[in-house]
Amino acid sequence: MTFRFRGSVILMASALLPGAALAAERGDWPNVFNDKGGTRYSTLDQINRKNVKDLRVAWTYHTRDASPGSTIECTPIVIDGVMYITTVTTKVVALKPDTGSEIWTYDPYADHTRHYLKASGGVNRGVAFWSDGKEGGSRRILLGLTDGRLASLDAASGKLDPHFGAAGIVDLRQGIEYDIKDLPYGPTSAPLVVGDLVLLGFSNGEVTPAAPGDTRAFDVRTGKEAWRFHAIPRENEFGADKWSAGAWRYRGGANAWGGLTADPDRGIVFIGTGSATSDFYGADRPSEDLFANCAIALDARTGRRLWHFQTVHHDLWDHDNPCPPVCVTVMHEGKRVEAVAQVTKTGFCFLLDRMTGRPLFGVKEVPATASDVPGEKASPTQPEPLKPPPFSRLRFTDDDATDLSPESHAYVLKELARFRHGRAYEPPSEQGTVEIPGFHGGATWAGASFDPATGFLYVNSNNVPMMSGVKKNATGGYEFSTGYARFTDDHGYPAVKPPWGNLTCIDLNTGEFVWQIVLGEYPELSARGIAPTGTENFGGTIITAGGLVFIGGSKDEKFHAFDKASGKLLWEYKLNAGGYATPCTYALNGKQYVCIAAGGGGKQRTREGDEFVAFALP
Repeated sequence: MTFRFRGSVILMASALLPGAALAAERGDWPNVFNDKGGTRYSTLDQINRKNVKDLRVAWTYHTRDASPGSTIECTPIVIDGVMYITTVTTKVVALKPDTGSEIWTYDPYADHTRHYLKASGGVNRGVAFWSDGKEGGSRRILLGLTDGRLASLDAASGKLDPHFGAAGIVDLRQGIEYDIKDLPYGPTSAPLVVGDLVLLGFSNGEVTPAAPGDTRAFDVRTGKEAWRFHAIPRENEFGADKWSAGAWRYRGGANAWGGLTADPDRGIVFIGTGSATSDFYGADRPSEDLFANCAIALDARTGRRLWHFQTVHHDLWDHDNPCPPVCVTVMHEGKRVEAVAQVTKTGFCFLLDRMTGRPLFGVKEVPATASDVPGEKASPTQPEPLKPPPFSRLRFTDDDATDLSPESHAYVLKELARFRHGRAYEPPSEQGTVEIPGFHGGATWAGASFDPATGFLYVNSNNVPMMSGVKKNATGGYEFSTGYARFTDDHGYPAVKPPWGNLTCIDLNTGEFVWQIVLGEYPELSARGIAPTGTENFGGTIITAGGLVFIGGSKDEKFHAFDKASGKLLWEYKLNAGGYATPCTYALNGKQYVCIAAGGGGKQRTREGDEFVAFALP
C-alpha cells in the first residue's frame, strides 16, 4: 500500500496488513483503540440494546500482583484467537479469550538488574501487535516500559525477539543528549505500529529538569531508531524562537504520554501533547511554549511536523492534552470532511481538519486572568472552540458551592473566601487557587470514542475542583506547594455542586450535544434520597454496532452499558474493584465478549483489584 499526503507518495509497508484486516472481519480488537485512528468502534452487534440486560460473567482472570494503591489501566488486544494484556506490574500475559486461561507470561523485571525511576508510578495501558502479513511469518507484541525500555516479544511464545535491539530490548535512554539517569522516563500508553515502525510517546517528570518529551519511532524488526520529533525545538527549528537558547537540554514535557493515533492511508500520525515543565510555574518559559499543549500531525515516515494547533497557551494548570486526536469523518457545510477531534482536560472538543489543522467550527481567544506571582506572565487569552459547547464546568463562584447540605454549603463558602476562585484559567497563586476543571479534567487519558455511522463522539469527563498554589524556592523562583489536592467539602465530597462526572454524546456534524448524563453515584448519598451526583472517572468508552456504549470508570466500581442514541442506562454490573480502564469487545467462535480490567485503586483511592473480567450472553 502507498501512503499519500498532499500529492506526495510515501512508500511504506501497509499499516493495516492483510492479517490485521482479516482480524477486524473476525471481530478481533487488534489495537488498544481497536482501529489505528482511535475510534474504539466495533461492528459487532450480537450483544445489543435488547439483550444486553442478560450479560453474565464468562470468565475472570486474576493477575496476582496487586498491591496497596495499585491499579490496572490496560485495554486488552485480541488477535487471531489470543488476548494480550499487561498486569499491575507490567507483566505481559497471553490468554485464551473464551476462557481466560493462560498461554504464556513474560515478566520484564524478572532478570532486570538496571533499575531506574519509573514514569507515572509504573502504570501501563497496553501493548501493540505487528505482523509481516505472511502465512507463518513474524508476529510480535511490542511493550513499552516506564523505566525506559521497549521490548519485542514473539506473539506465539512470549520470548524476546533476539533480532530486536539488544536481545529483544531497546534501551530508550540511549541516545538522549543529556543525563537523565535519575529522572523518570518511559512510555505509559501502548505503542502504535504504523507499517514497519513502532511509535512511542513518553511520560516524564513534571518539574525542571526533566527528560525530553520527544515522540520517537523505531524499526519494528531491528529496534533501530528511525526518527524523533523534538517536542521542544532545537536551534534553527520551527518554534525555537518561543524558547530560551538550549531549553531543550533540560526542560521536559510537551510529550505525547497519552498515546498516538494514525491515518494509515495518508501516512499521518497524530499526537496530543502535555504541558511543559515546570507544570505550575512558567516565568522561565515566558512565551506560548510550542509544542506543549498541542494537537499535532506528523509524517509517519519521517516525524516531520505537518501542522499543529495549540489548545492551551503557556499552561500553568497541568492541562495536558491527555490523549491523542481521534480520526473522524463528518458532514460540514454540506460536504464530507475528514477531521480529527481533540478532547481536552479543559472540557473542550476541538474539531480540526485532518489535512491542515484548521478548526472546522472556528475558535475564539477568550480573555484570561493575569498572574500575581512575581515574574509570571500568564497568557492574556486562551482558545475556546465556537462549537461544541464545553462538556465540563468552567467556573467556580460562590453560587456554585455544594448544596448537599446547608452545613456543607457554609463550610465551602468559608473555604472559598480564603482562595482565588472564579472562572477557568485562574492562575496558581501564593494565596492558593481553586482550579476548575481540575488537574484530572475535563477529559482524561481515556479520551473519546467515535461512531462512524452517525458522526457522534462520546466522552466521559470530570467536574472535580482542585487546589493550586506556589511558594518561593531556594533558587529565587516558585514551585508547586499544594500537591494534587482535591477541593472538598467537610465530608470529603467535591466542593462544587453536582454533577461531578458526566458522559456526553456530541454530534460532530452540527457541533451540538445529543445528550449528556451523570456518570456514577455515591451509594450513601443515593440512600439519603440525593439524586445520583456522578463521580470522578478514569477509563473510557467503546461503541458497538449493537447500539451500545460500554464504560466503567466511575468510583462506584460499576461497569455500564448505555443506549448510544439516548444515553439510557440498559445494564450495569458491580465489579469487585473499580474498572478504571477502557474495555474492549471481540468475538470468538460466534460469541461476542466484552472485557474490562478491574484494578481499582489508583487516583480514585478505592480498594485495589487484580482482575480482568469478560462478559457474554448466556
